[in-house]
Amino acid sequence: MTSGGEAEKPGSVVTRCQINQLVRERNQRVSITMSAMKAGMTRNTARKYLRQADPVEQKREPHTWRTRNDPLEGIWSQAEAMLEKAPELEAKALFEHLSGHPQELVEAGQLRTFQRRVRQWRLKRGGEKEVFFTQEVKPGEVLAVDWTDMRRLGVTVGGKKLEHLMFHAVLPYSNWEWALRCRSESLLSLRAGIKQTLGRLAKVPRQLLMDNSSTATHRLDADGQRRGFNEEFLSICEHYRITPRTINVGCPNENGDCESINGHFKRRMEQHLLLRGSRDFATESEYDSFVMAVLEKANALRKTRLSEELAVMRDHLAAELPDYQETMVTVGSNSTIRVCKMAYSVPSNLIGARLKARIYETRVILLDGREVLAEMPRQCGDRGAIIDFRHVIGWLVRKPGAFAQYKWREQMFPSWTFRSAYDSLTRKEPLKADERYLEVLEVAAMEGVSAVETALEDLMAQPRGGISAGEVKAMLDTYRDEALRWRQAPPPEVTLEQYDALLGSEEELEVASHG
Repeated sequence: MTSGGEAEKPGSVVTRCQINQLVRERNQRVSITMSAMKAGMTRNTARKYLRQADPVEQKREPHTWRTRNDPLEGIWSQAEAMLEKAPELEAKALFEHLSGHPQELVEAGQLRTFQRRVRQWRLKRGGEKEVFFTQEVKPGEVLAVDWTDMRRLGVTVGGKKLEHLMFHAVLPYSNWEWALRCRSESLLSLRAGIKQTLGRLAKVPRQLLMDNSSTATHRLDADGQRRGFNEEFLSICEHYRITPRTINVGCPNENGDCESINGHFKRRMEQHLLLRGSRDFATESEYDSFVMAVLEKANALRKTRLSEELAVMRDHLAAELPDYQETMVTVGSNSTIRVCKMAYSVPSNLIGARLKARIYETRVILLDGREVLAEMPRQCGDRGAIIDFRHVIGWLVRKPGAFAQYKWREQMFPSWTFRSAYDSLTRKEPLKADERYLEVLEVAAMEGVSAVETALEDLMAQPRGGISAGEVKAMLDTYRDEALRWRQAPPPEVTLEQYDALLGSEEELEVASHG
């Protein structure tokens, strides 16, 4: 009988509590039969435990025999041979392959058993796995930098998707981080990123660590296994008196701190965008401020370890590093300059002049000495052109025959509406379409693209759909007259009775308030 009055079941396991009770009862000179009954075991079982030198210590023999037939006996030898040849095979795929045997050697319900058997095989006979050695990171030793793609966050500016990267810098000891939005993984974004990062720290670490991107390194042999630092990158490091360091080719794990925190940064951005409730920003500056606020909140939790890093870093005493490059360019006869393999249009009065081009990450400025002559948005890439129709429209109106074969003709259509207007002119006046369209484009250069775009939409919506520079000007005059009348019109008189009429009677209000 057990302590609860039940007999010991055959094959049941004797617990430590039962053995302890048996020993207590026997020490009080209770008979073996009675002690066994109180401990909930048979007399023979009690006698077996009491004969042991230490009854409390249960001695179990190792279980080396099978209690049932091996359900995988029909396939395991074949599975083992296949694992020897291809250790990377997954257990489920291998099971599905072997279970298709016409003799039906296994059943679907034996998948878990097969997976456990494969796991045991890998533990005993599987090949060696790569070992990652934990590194001891010293405070103030390294600043790791990298670029990370932010497109998957789906950020938009004014409803338009913002294609951008982030220059990301990390202090591995404290995980303090900073990021700067950029367009490409370029030397200019590196300049701007390091300048802003070290400016916020007001300190300089001993080493700058980055991967083998073409921004910092170049090939020294044909297969690219040996790489050397670029002169411009070395000049940046020399400016800040910081030692450059790079990882081995094809080993991104060596920059693991920055690689890992890239993912954490994007996840943090994702969460803050969800909390914000919208991924759309009015301007790029608003988005930059949002990123800065996210980083400052994260860094506020790292102040203790950051203070340890700052205590051993060198003061930032270097002069301000320009975040631009300068080069001399000559304005060609087609009123364009070429900067970093891209063509940019400039005002035609600059043709033939040799000027200084100051190249930033997002813009190009043209200077004569210190005087700014033109500014253009910078385009990344190694081909193409950025043509502002305002720079050449005057001469195109004088030479309309050049428009048909103009190399950058497609950039003479500021929007889809202008393209539609040109197509309409081509259908109605194929011989005069170029001339008529260029005259309309000249009006856009003087009056503004958006105003002329609205006028074109209204003209094309009319039944006759006539389009010409004169009709566009007349439409713009109509807009101005309407705006003037609206501004000069006296404000309408509004009485309280009109508000009461809008709100409704007291009975209606009472009904509405009670649902």
